[in-house]
Amino acid sequence: MSFLDKFDSFHLDILKEVGNIGAGHAATALSLLLNKVIDMQVPAVRIVSFSDIPELVGGSDNVVAAVLLRIEGDAPGNMFYMSPVNEATSLIRHLIGDETFSLEDESCSEIGLSALQELGNILAGSYLSALSDLTKLNLQPSVPATSIDMASAILSYGLIEISQVGDFAIVIDTSITEKINQQDENLTGQFFLLPDPDSFRKIFQALGVTVDE
Repeated sequence: MSFLDKFDSFHLDILKEVGNIGAGHAATALSLLLNKVIDMQVPAVRIVSFSDIPELVGGSDNVVAAVLLRIEGDAPGNMFYMSPVNEATSLIRHLIGDETFSLEDESCSEIGLSALQELGNILAGSYLSALSDLTKLNLQPSVPATSIDMASAILSYGLIEISQVGDFAIVIDTSITEKINQQDENLTGQFFLLPDPDSFRKIFQALGVTVDE
């Protein structure tokens, strides 16, 4: 039995509950930041092999907006948030009040990139807080970094200085809905939680389940 075959709907339901709690916290924080109604949903949670990640964001050559950070503490690992560039641009425009801002512009403003970093900080912090609360594990995020690049390049950059890289990732689909002039504007993205090799079992054991045969 392969490692992925050990996971069933029960495991994924637990991870989805973590995602939903984190999404609720993040929506509250974003609503206060934007002074607008923000709703967040987690349509699905999956566990995939590391090699499958690029295809989930449109392919290795697809350009995405990403926030990258390292998780320290009891279950170390890495976290990436990736979103289509046009959708991330739209949300950042509302954050900074500049309708001319574009992440596709090589000279995009420092304040816009800072807003992307803060967005990632809020989202990642909310998910890690929810996971930490349920597992009672000490999980601390590093200061996030941002990148606008091809998915394959971002993954390589984010892991280049890390000696231990797990073979699998927890994927949390994220849908952010912003109310603008009585209309809904959606931002989709995905969180990739890549625990270090020993961290997967630590997380699930802390949640009261096992993935051992």
